[in-house]
Amino acid sequence: MITRETLRKLPADVLPPPYDVASVTPGIVHFGVGNFFRAHEAYYVNKALGLESRPEWGIIGVGLTSGERSERKAAAYKDQDCLFSLTETAPSGRSEVSINGALLDYLLAPADPKAVLVHLADPAIRIVSMTITEGGYNIDENTEEFRVDAPAVQDDLAHPEKPSTIFGYVVEGLRRRRDAGLGGFTVLSCDNLRHNGNIARKAFLGYAKARDPELAAWIEKNVTFPNGMVDRITPTVSREIAARLNQQSGLDDDLPLVAEDFTQWVVEDNFVAGRPALDKVGVQFVDDVSDYEHVKIRMLNASHIMLSFPGLLLGYQQIDQAVSDPDLSGLLAKFLDTDVIPTLKAPPGVSLEDYKKSVISRFSNPAMADQTLRIASDGSSKVQVFWTETARKLLEGKRDVKYLAFGIAAYLEMLRGKAEDGTTFEPIEPTLKPEDYALVNDADLGAGLKLAAFDGWRHLEHAGLDEAVVATRRTIRDKGVKAAIPS
Repeated sequence: MITRETLRKLPADVLPPPYDVASVTPGIVHFGVGNFFRAHEAYYVNKALGLESRPEWGIIGVGLTSGERSERKAAAYKDQDCLFSLTETAPSGRSEVSINGALLDYLLAPADPKAVLVHLADPAIRIVSMTITEGGYNIDENTEEFRVDAPAVQDDLAHPEKPSTIFGYVVEGLRRRRDAGLGGFTVLSCDNLRHNGNIARKAFLGYAKARDPELAAWIEKNVTFPNGMVDRITPTVSREIAARLNQQSGLDDDLPLVAEDFTQWVVEDNFVAGRPALDKVGVQFVDDVSDYEHVKIRMLNASHIMLSFPGLLLGYQQIDQAVSDPDLSGLLAKFLDTDVIPTLKAPPGVSLEDYKKSVISRFSNPAMADQTLRIASDGSSKVQVFWTETARKLLEGKRDVKYLAFGIAAYLEMLRGKAEDGTTFEPIEPTLKPEDYALVNDADLGAGLKLAAFDGWRHLEHAGLDEAVVATRRTIRDKGVKAAIPS
């Protein structure tokens, strides 16, 4: 393991935190301490702390789940003084290793809920951030409203001072601040959602209104929810990858992390109680992130799943392996050139053609060893978020839908969990029920199109798209994936 003592004798090529870790005080509480958070928000905060004479933006991490795995994770952070190494690797193979000291503590909320609430009520905490996944905001897909009827939410509403959900914790923390005559804080979503700040606002205010309308009104006036666009490929670190990272760095890190050398964060500058000097370490602050969101979601994220679904069917376990297949890389280029770029508005100074080249280059990075199954996971949610706008544009403009139809067909076939060579895999779909899988496996190849993943364009004339999906599924089964890729 590595600890603060390790910082005194780091290997020559490992960069230490650019500040005295012992001098940092907390200013941020973050829910959901995963790899992306560590390689993104914590990465930027770590750099910003080095610019401050009084580094007061350290992060308190919070985990919300209980169980043995969560307890082991919390213990690992505690044992390492919450330090971890980050290896940033370019497609060329060039790497840089640094130690991140921005995370000051890790609290497992079910084990110590009082400690979490104490931090949330502390006036030193001015930002509460989160990475709780695209589906973690408890928004009903049909009504687009916060689901007050969710069992965990009902439990929190019945016992508001003993919360279990992020909504319960944050709102109770704000209630304590209000009652103490303190101000609010910024709620900062770092999840890969379009208009993530607006979604967070809807979720937390939805809970607050159900608990106490007066408290909700206070939150509306004293809390901000900036939208932001986040981007960095951060793969899962297996034991084998961890061992390789430590061998390369010379460290004995129980929590090593690897990420690509590319990173981007575009945020609305709407922080009610201040923020670190993130603008000086590469974060872009803008009035409106919408165009940046559209480019990232409709090009990078959409391409990621367009590659992973057929990649799994072809037996590719890693994204770099899949994109090295000229048929699949050609598919991505055609999808972007034909379906996406002509219907997409570029932000000022952004070349969509250059962005396309960057996407394909980033996917080719073998050091990421990013798993196709990980990228394809929760495909039902990702299809809705990443493909819906493109589908609408194509259908409204009566444009050719063959590339999108192929992607949908590959997704439905992927849900059957079997590659062309006969090997099997287990699709990771937390929102799908047994009846959904029954639709996927129905003899009627159009039955799978009833899945909620495709609700986003159901109000449009989509018969032609449906027919193309069915025909493509039949080709995949009869002749194989590559025979189904449109020219």
